[in-house]
Amino acid sequence: MSPHGAFASAEVFRAFLKLGLTAFGGPIAHLGYFREEFVQRRRWLDEAAYAELVALCQFLPGPASSQVGFALGLMRGGVSGALLAWLAFTVPSALFMLLVAYGADGYGGPVGQLIVRGLKLVAVAIVAHALWGMARNLCPDVQRAVIAALAAVALLMLPGAAAQVSAIAAGALAGMWICRHVSARETGSLQVAVSRRTGAFALASFFVLLVGLPLLVTAWPQAYAQLFEAFYRAGALVFGGGHVVLPLLEARVVGQGWTTPDVFLTGYGAAQAVPGPLFSFAAYLGAVVASQPLIGAALALVGIFLPGFLLLVGVLPFWNALRERPWAYAAIAGANAAVVGVLAAALYRPVWTSAIADIADVAIAAIGFLLLVALRLPPWSVVLLVVAATVGVRMI
Repeated sequence: MSPHGAFASAEVFRAFLKLGLTAFGGPIAHLGYFREEFVQRRRWLDEAAYAELVALCQFLPGPASSQVGFALGLMRGGVSGALLAWLAFTVPSALFMLLVAYGADGYGGPVGQLIVRGLKLVAVAIVAHALWGMARNLCPDVQRAVIAALAAVALLMLPGAAAQVSAIAAGALAGMWICRHVSARETGSLQVAVSRRTGAFALASFFVLLVGLPLLVTAWPQAYAQLFEAFYRAGALVFGGGHVVLPLLEARVVGQGWTTPDVFLTGYGAAQAVPGPLFSFAAYLGAVVASQPLIGAALALVGIFLPGFLLLVGVLPFWNALRERPWAYAAIAGANAAVVGVLAAALYRPVWTSAIADIADVAIAAIGFLLLVALRLPPWSVVLLVVAATVGVRMI
């Protein structure tokens, strides 16, 4: 990691803005994009440290891929880098969702549907490429390959965010037993400049808001306070992020009569067609339920991301101290191997099952994978080529 400063912050903003405009495919695909950009190309951290960061964010409530991006910005550019990483990665999709809230959605025609189909095939190629590279680096021996395989099988049998957290925890426990040969060099170096005092303040803020906001809206039922509380609670209580948050949001936004099911589902459908985090769906919901759409979108967006970021900043300094203990090396190695299994299971479901319908889809996704592996093309160019191929093949 380079020293913090204006140059580092500008570098973080440019890197994440590119991803905010091109990282299609949802949270699992985003982890593949991040790995390609920051581990492979920019070398901000090594493979093991990246997998450790992914494992940590999977353990915490909130949008895991956005938490990973926030942490990468924090490591590279300090607090300003973290905020710039979040803004650059999130604002492009949030602005699009705001346009949809104003009625400017035009992706529903035949060509638009083919573009969405092509973006799903890009996700197959991106996740497969990430799995390929991480498996080679994080499962170099039989013990870790077994942990990865068992984690993948378990998640295919018992899918869900809770199962993912359980698989990574089981991988860490297994690692303490069978990965004691692993050295500190093999577990990477995840160092973030956050003091314990700052971490404790962030954790305290998380719990104060979690408990205090419902009390506030009970005593002062103002519309914008209720909006912020609803989205903060959704972001604080969901593991896995992305699609998992949908039932919580629907219960509050539709269940309380703030909007209709049709309006809710229209925004959710649009969110599948944009790059960046699926949590940007909050900007759409905030805009359609508030009397002032811009204020509602901003409050909903900050509300849903804030708890996950407070938890991450709160946990990081204590994690750094914990990982220095000798037994932690084996546990981290096991958890990293389990992350490979989590990614393998996700490659099949939901990425493969939602994207692949016939042999033409298989061929296009395979071409995208080869472009990444053999020609090492940047992901944004693979996005364009795969989408163009999908539209061209289906329009013939």
